[in-house]
Formats: sequence, structure tokens, C-alpha cells
Amino acid sequence: MNVVYPLAVPKGRRLSCEVCEAPAERVCAACTVTYYCGVVHQKADWRSIHEKICQLLIPLRTAMPFYNSEEERQHGLQQLQQRQKHLIEFCYTVAQKYLFEGKHEDAVPAALHSLRFRVSVHGLNSVELVPAYLLLAEASLGLGRIVQAEEYLSQAQWTVLKSTKCSNATHSLLHRNLGLLYMAKENYEEARYHLANDIYFASCAFGTEDIRTSGGYFQMANIFHSLNKQDLADTLYTKVTEIWHKYLNEYYQVLSQARNQQIDLLGKHFDNDTGLDEAQEAEAIRILTSILNIRESASNEAPEKTVFVLKTLVMLYYLMMNSSKAQEYAMRAFSLAKEQLSVDEETAIQELLNLISAEEFHPITEDP
Repeated sequence: MNVVYPLAVPKGRRLSCEVCEAPAERVCAACTVTYYCGVVHQKADWRSIHEKICQLLIPLRTAMPFYNSEEERQHGLQQLQQRQKHLIEFCYTVAQKYLFEGKHEDAVPAALHSLRFRVSVHGLNSVELVPAYLLLAEASLGLGRIVQAEEYLSQAQWTVLKSTKCSNATHSLLHRNLGLLYMAKENYEEARYHLANDIYFASCAFGTEDIRTSGGYFQMANIFHSLNKQDLADTLYTKVTEIWHKYLNEYYQVLSQARNQQIDLLGKHFDNDTGLDEAQEAEAIRILTSILNIRESASNEAPEKTVFVLKTLVMLYYLMMNSSKAQEYAMRAFSLAKEQLSVDEETAIQELLNLISAEEFHPITEDP
């Protein structure tokens, strides 16, 4: 049974919905420590994040066992904090991935989990809460809830203003989301101001040519595209594509060398062959496919730029070990090059197609 019986709840204890904090009427039958106001929010949370972390919540939401010594108690508390920190990052990455995939409704429960764990570990006034507020703001914008997005952004701004230890990376994220807010309001002057600050702080944190800075260039390009300033937009879209192409090409070269030497990269573990987490992969796909759509809608005025985006997507999907997608984009690049570009470019893409067909990209495997 997953219905909460009021008489079974200890006096003075209030059970709240995981999603909306309304009085709970249901409980997850699998973990028995997560509560909901009804079936709708239970299903939404399960689809978003709860299925992935259900069993991980049990030790976090049950009373700590009795310890025989202070040393054991401290060790138990450290383990608890480590689990919470792991869930902070995991929920954050899942929510980010949903946002880049355009699944704003699904992002909300995951972002809320990340926020609650951050509060538990860092306290209510910590700057560590800001990334979660920004996720919730972006999800709200995607759902058309501008007022709610403004509330989350105001909370994030206030937290940053009170902090003396806010990183450049956090400042960058804050300004990017403020830029998105003003873009949604069609206040492009204010949006440009915040995106310029985003690019500045991201450049300070990561460098001007880093993939983490490219998101600011991309959103700035979108503004110029909306204002029909196509020369400026084109320059920035090209820069974004070049940043991703350089990263993917360099990473592939490093992987190829590592494979040849039969070693792991300095013992570092990657979830996949791109060196990116799932959210960053989703961001790369969204950015590059958006630029591709814009290039293709320009009536092939600059086919070499379209081919360059296609080749970057080929590399991304191939490093993600999605050979069917890689081949699809490679064929599109080959067809366009054959029609409108030089023989050298056509030959280069043919070699890329041959490489995909030969399945020469292989994941690094650890020695048994």
C-alpha cells in the first residue's frame, strides 16, 4: 500500500509532498521515505529523478544508528555528507540534461532534489544554492512561468550579493540565466548586457575558447539572429562551432594515442568517450543542431559552414559511440560537399565516412 494513514504518523510530524510541499497523502512503496500529495506528483517525480535515486534516499532519511564511540559517529556523519554531495551533483546533472533536451517539466523535480540536498549540506544562505536556483529559473522560463523564474533569479542574485566567496563560474551562470530571462521578455539590450557579463566571467573561469564559455557566445548569437543582425550572429555561430570542433578533435587525438599505448588517461575515469557528462553532451547536441538548422535555412549561402557544423556533429556522435547518427550526418555532409564544395573537401568527408564504416572508434577498456 502507498497511502499515508494519518493515525500512523507521529504527533507533531508533518509529511510534505516532495514536489510541491503540500500535505502528503501517499508514500513511495519502494523506499517508504518519500511522500507526495497525490498520484500526479508521484509519477512526475518518479519519471524525473526518483526512479534513479529511490534506494539511495533510505540511509539519508532514516535515523542514524547508535554508535559506540565519537569516532564512529563522526565517520557516520562523513559518510552521510558524502552521499548527500554525490546526490547534489547527480540530481544537478540530470536536471541540466533535461533542460538541454527541452524537457523542462521533468527538470523541476530533479532540480528541487539538488536544492534540498544543498540546503541540508551547506545551509540556507550558502552560495552553493545558486546553481539549483538557476536550474529552477531556467525550467520555469521553459514552461513560460516568467514570474516564477524571476523569483528564483532574485533569490540567486540576493545570495550572490551576500556572499564574499562566489566563483567566476557561478557569476557566469547567474548572468546567463538573467540574459535568458530578458530574452524571454524581448528586452534584448538588457539581455546583451547580462550575456556579455556571462562571457566575461566564464572567460575568467575557463578561458575564452572553452566549451563552458561557448554557451554565452551561442545565446548572444541568438539575440543578434532575432534582431536580424546576421553578420554578427554568423560570426558568433562560427566561433561556437570552432570551439566544439577543436575540443572534440583534440579529445579524439588524445584518446587515439591512449588506445595505441593501451593505457587509461592517467587513471582518470570517463563515463563515455567524449570526456563530457550527460548534461554537457545534451548541451553540445542542442547547440550544434540549432546552428545547423540556422545554416541550412540560409539557402546554402555558405555551404562550407554547414559542412563544418555537420562534421562537428559527426565527431560528437561518433565519440558518443552512436555510429548510426554519425553516419547520417556524415552522409549529409558528403552530399553537400559533392554538390557545392571542392574535391579535397569531398575526399576528406569520404575518408570520414570510411572511418565510421570501418568502426575504428573503440571505447577504452580497462585490463581485466
